[in-house]
Amino acid sequence: MLTSKNFALLGTVAGLFVAQSAHAADLPIKAKAVEYVRVCSLYGAGFWYIPGTDTCIKIGGYLRVDTTINGGGAHGQPAWSGDSGQGNRFYDHFVSRSRMALTVDTRTATEYGVVRTFGQGDFQFNNFGSTNPNTVGATPSTLGGLSGSFLNGVGGGYVAVEYVFIQFAGFTFGKSASAYATPWQGFPGNISSNLLGGQNTDTGVNNIQYTAEFGNGVSASFGLDDPTVWDRTPLYNLALGVGSTGTGTNAYGGWEVPDIVGRVRVDQAWGLFQWSAAAHEVNGSYNTLTTGGAPTTTSILSGHPDSKFGYATMIGLNIKNIPTGAGDDIKFDASYAKGATKYVIATSGTSPSFAMFGGVPGQFGSNGSVGFGPTSDGVWQPAATTVLGVAGDGNIHLTTAWGVRGAFNHNWDPYWSSSLYGSYSQVSYDSVAKAEYCAGFAVSHPGQFGFSAAPTYTCDPNFNVAQVGANLRWTPVKNLTFTGEVQWFHLQQKMSGSSTFTPTAPQPTATYQFANQDTLFLQIRAQRNF
Repeated sequence: MLTSKNFALLGTVAGLFVAQSAHAADLPIKAKAVEYVRVCSLYGAGFWYIPGTDTCIKIGGYLRVDTTINGGGAHGQPAWSGDSGQGNRFYDHFVSRSRMALTVDTRTATEYGVVRTFGQGDFQFNNFGSTNPNTVGATPSTLGGLSGSFLNGVGGGYVAVEYVFIQFAGFTFGKSASAYATPWQGFPGNISSNLLGGQNTDTGVNNIQYTAEFGNGVSASFGLDDPTVWDRTPLYNLALGVGSTGTGTNAYGGWEVPDIVGRVRVDQAWGLFQWSAAAHEVNGSYNTLTTGGAPTTTSILSGHPDSKFGYATMIGLNIKNIPTGAGDDIKFDASYAKGATKYVIATSGTSPSFAMFGGVPGQFGSNGSVGFGPTSDGVWQPAATTVLGVAGDGNIHLTTAWGVRGAFNHNWDPYWSSSLYGSYSQVSYDSVAKAEYCAGFAVSHPGQFGFSAAPTYTCDPNFNVAQVGANLRWTPVKNLTFTGEVQWFHLQQKMSGSSTFTPTAPQPTATYQFANQDTLFLQIRAQRNF
């Protein structure tokens, strides 16, 4: 039976409970545990887990400043064409480029293996070499691109996209190194982006590829590459003539078949051996085009040459742990191509054709000397055309090229290292292609034997190029390197004699002696990796 005392006791307890509850409500609530970033040690240094996921990510890159002295480009191009090849007053003797590259690498372990994504963007500014008003546009192009005069202006610059790809279960999709390439690409020991003699896809090519690992460092890769950027040099329609610098008009058709590429590689402690092969379609657009290669209303009716398949092959060798010092090695590759000249005369951009001018002291009546080297995948002259008595056969004649390049890399101590490197390449045309080319060449370069009553030269578009270079690197602290590199470039052209003709401006109409040409450049680089 409840009494007044019992009610009083219950009231006291209830009061204490309410008071205690009120006091508890004033206390801070315990915060949810913070999920800190965790180091991911599965894929090497620099990776960490994206919070709340099982995906590891690494953000890195580098900052690089290049200056080339007496060259044709900001990243080590010899003065082999254009204003630098002429050595005229428009030629910039110092060319610089500043770049910050940012890379994002993600990895996720799955039941199919690691899923990887990788991307690299280059934020850069450079002066593009030439300031000749004829070669640097003042307005954007009709395709919507930005002109050099805009990009190299104050506050200009641009972003270039390098590798952007996905890897899954042995497949690679996107812009990546070709399955054909060696791990060192076109850089066995050089920092110049213009060492000829072999293939180079160092900033990636759109492709799909598959790699199978067989164990003990043995692997095989197969891929389909987009040829339009990395794997083509011009295909000349000789009905459109040969220009004053020895080049024809590019008349490639659209992309019909991807380049089919593959390799077999052995990568072990002693070094690496690789054999690569590629098939490349060479297809012309139309027989009738404008002088600039654009179509006309009669292009389809004029027909086109039958397409041909060219090919390329390469052997690569890297020998490590040689007795000259810890970390020293030798890298070497040798290439052969027919109708796929870009696999030999390859740079980090388009393949060059060479037009180099020089003086000839003591030659009366001569303004100087000149050397030409036309680079192409092939040539054709339509069967319905005749140039200076030479009738075209209407067939594509594939250009042959081969080259070798390599480097010896030596570490003097933990802070100093150096490389000695070189290359040799040859480009040649068959007898029919040579006759058709030389007929077009004689129109713009009078005096060739057989086309003039007063022969003054013989025509031969074949040529060789050689490069020898050395560099010295100083790494005062980890991931900071200063490099100085010097390179000699030699063009051995096959023309002989002289011709009076009109080169591209500002060179005058004069008598030029055909002769081999040489040039030398110095490249300086500062780079900080992070």
